[in-house]
Amino acid sequence: MRKAKGAFWGIGVVVVLFLLTSFTTIINFVTDYQWFKEVGYDKVFLTKLMTQFKMGIPIFIVLTLLIHFYLLSIKKNYNKKIDTAYTKISEKGINRIALGISTIVSFLATMTVCSNLWFEILKFFNATKFNILDPIFKNDISFYMLKLPFLEQIYYLLMSFIVFLVIVTVIFYMILMSVKRPTLFDVNHEPEDNVRRIHPNVNMNNGKQLLNIALGQLTVLGVSFFVILGLGYVFKTYDLLYSPRGVAYGASFTDIHVTLWIYRAKIVLAIISAVLLMVGAKRKQLRLVLTGPVIMIVLSILGNVAALGVQNFIVAPDEISKERIYLDHNINYTKMAYGLDHIEEKDFSAKQNLTREDLEKNIETIKNIRINDYRPTKQFYNQSQGIRLYYQFHDVDIDRYNIDGQLTQVFLSGREINEEKINEQWINQHLKYTHGYGAALSPVNAITSQGQPDLLIKNIPPKSDIEDIQIKYPQIYFGELTNNYVITNTKEKEFDYPSGGQNEETIYEGSAGIHLGGMNKLLYAIKEKSSKILISGNITKDSKILIYRNIKERAQKIAPFIYYDDDPYLVIDNEKLYWILDGYTISNNYPYARPFGEGRTNYIRNSVKVVVDAYNGDTTYYIADEKDPVIKTMAKIFPQLFTNMDKMPEGIKEHVRYPQTLFDIQANVYKVYHMTDTDVFYQQEDLWDIANEIYEQEKQVMESNYFIMKLPEEEKEEFLLSIPYTPKNKPNMTALFMARNDGENYGKLIIYKMPKQKNVYGPMQVESKIDQDTTISKEFSLWGQKGSSYIRGNLLTIPIENSLLYVETIYLKADNENSLPEVKRVVVAYGDKIAYEETLEKALDKLFGGAKTPEVTLPEEDVKDPMSVNGMIKRANEVFIKAQEAQKNGNWAEYGKYLDELKILLQRLNQTESVE
Repeated sequence: MRKAKGAFWGIGVVVVLFLLTSFTTIINFVTDYQWFKEVGYDKVFLTKLMTQFKMGIPIFIVLTLLIHFYLLSIKKNYNKKIDTAYTKISEKGINRIALGISTIVSFLATMTVCSNLWFEILKFFNATKFNILDPIFKNDISFYMLKLPFLEQIYYLLMSFIVFLVIVTVIFYMILMSVKRPTLFDVNHEPEDNVRRIHPNVNMNNGKQLLNIALGQLTVLGVSFFVILGLGYVFKTYDLLYSPRGVAYGASFTDIHVTLWIYRAKIVLAIISAVLLMVGAKRKQLRLVLTGPVIMIVLSILGNVAALGVQNFIVAPDEISKERIYLDHNINYTKMAYGLDHIEEKDFSAKQNLTREDLEKNIETIKNIRINDYRPTKQFYNQSQGIRLYYQFHDVDIDRYNIDGQLTQVFLSGREINEEKINEQWINQHLKYTHGYGAALSPVNAITSQGQPDLLIKNIPPKSDIEDIQIKYPQIYFGELTNNYVITNTKEKEFDYPSGGQNEETIYEGSAGIHLGGMNKLLYAIKEKSSKILISGNITKDSKILIYRNIKERAQKIAPFIYYDDDPYLVIDNEKLYWILDGYTISNNYPYARPFGEGRTNYIRNSVKVVVDAYNGDTTYYIADEKDPVIKTMAKIFPQLFTNMDKMPEGIKEHVRYPQTLFDIQANVYKVYHMTDTDVFYQQEDLWDIANEIYEQEKQVMESNYFIMKLPEEEKEEFLLSIPYTPKNKPNMTALFMARNDGENYGKLIIYKMPKQKNVYGPMQVESKIDQDTTISKEFSLWGQKGSSYIRGNLLTIPIENSLLYVETIYLKADNENSLPEVKRVVVAYGDKIAYEETLEKALDKLFGGAKTPEVTLPEEDVKDPMSVNGMIKRANEVFIKAQEAQKNGNWAEYGKYLDELKILLQRLNQTESVE
């Protein structure tokens, strides 16, 4: 009875300790499950848990039994071969100690395995083939990308387990020696004669027997160690595919002809060492035991010497010949890893025969040339549309919309609340100021008379000058600055937006949030470490808490195995605001592919487009690259998570962009890997650089830019992402790299190569010409005097027909804190000619002449009619007003038409005056 009570209290104490130590974990588990269920991804959340249970329970049971039987075998041998003195602990007591040790060790090992390997094991069993074999071992790439990481982690865990088991063995022996002490070490420390007299049957060789038993156990562990070590060398052979030793990344001549065979020899030696260890231990021959390890050490030294000798004396004198095949592997597999193996190459003649007629044929391209820069635009938005101190435009995104039937490039930014600017009172932070409001939108090509962006969507509530783009739900509950939790549907109404001298209030009508009825109030008070959630009288059972509102944090919480772009962008569709966030699958295990950047990452795909509703928080993961085997594997693991791209609403699909992050990585890799000829690649004869430009007044590497333009061989304009290349350390243009964004052409990459037989001006050469222009130089000097400064915007490289046009905006900014940069001049460069004018249209007219207008001859009787003259004057005033409106809206085609009509009217009036 007492034993039963003791066991009961013991179990109770363990349970209480577990609850106390795991309290935070339990709270987070419950609240996370509620949140995943609220966002519709409860199965995604449970996938991890169920996998860990499926792995953990059998692993725990098997490990417990194995370790328990292992320790019992130690005890059995100990009892059999060692004479022991009297002990107060029974045989069952020792068994319980062995079981306790087994349970603790198994629990720790199981937790480690389940925490680190649950996702790796899912990838292992759901791996999708690439249908591409590596060139050395002929394994499918999926083995290295999706299976090998799991196998390597198993290897490291096994090695760690062997070491841990050695420690456990020593500890258990110490326990046995303390509770069943050999008579040789009797506590009375009696002389040997007395021991023999008292215990005539005692074995005086207990110490030696103990040593033999321990050596036997260590032999078993040592054999296991060498077998696992051999497995490790198998994995090392695969690691050669990522070797940095040779002239290019990946296995080289020396790796394949020397190091690989050394590893294979070590695999065999590891097995031989295990056998020699067993034989040597049985025969008690230390020399035999050490033979295997010594040979392996000697082989490692000789292998390093041999590799060094082969590299220096065989490969180096004839490197291109010896490494040719491995250079080919590096080129081909690097291009495949970064999605550069299907680039369409085209020649660009870069002619100097562009005419006004060519501009008219490409009028949509001309109309969408970006005059504003996103950085001054962001300043303008925050100063002119911030409205209140707590509102902030975090970023300005570039996109395209159909405005009045024309594809138009625009800047767009959401007006969010900067939570740091809100009064720190808890009610204000979490109940009152819960959301941002509305957005600002302006065409990239239109400016006001003050040189500022011309807003088409502005103010609070949002006022839109575009009939087809309205915002019915302007509240932004989920965004880039929404980092705090908020509670809606409370007794305290939410601040909606400022209106004159008072504030408008609202009640959240969206579907997001977890109800705070019942125990939830306590749960989330603990989770958010806020007693006010528990005691506030404003919170009712109908109140809802909105958590993980930052869109990147939200996406990361749902799917942490995807890597997310740092630049989400806002989209207006169906009178609502949405965020689009690009997601990537990346890896560092693509064979022969050169890593990019500081890490080992050598594979990337933009496989996911995450769309987040700014009002409801609905988060949808669309598969953007159905050819990516990695995302196919993820879709097998999490079928609830992913949605096919064809189910994306058309209004949102129209705004999908090829991400700059991916494009910039590809552009940097391609500046080396455009060289496909092995000899040229080896000599690095045709290295490229991303072109430089002058921004503000400093030299910098050009950014990739989005454009709306018509490609030379196409019939209509499209949304493109582009970056120019120059030869290494030279300023002339060598190529133009582009990514297409629209419809069926989305994701297609094009490289336009400039002719090598002539010099095509690059961006820095154009910048130099701007600096050398006397008119421009004088004005820059004038503007650079005390009290003001000039800013040079991005230099845009625009292909039209088969010619290149360069456009750069010049800003003027007063030297005071609240001053905004204003567009004052536009520079257009074409060939050797430069135009420096107040508007883009004037600059183009200077370079290519104005639009042709027909000669007008009026009949004499019409000219003499005074009513006709009055009518012409009235019409001229109307046309002038419409021309101003068109210029303000950036509608250059209409602006040109009105100017033509005005010119005709003025010619008629001149003729009338001459007749009179």
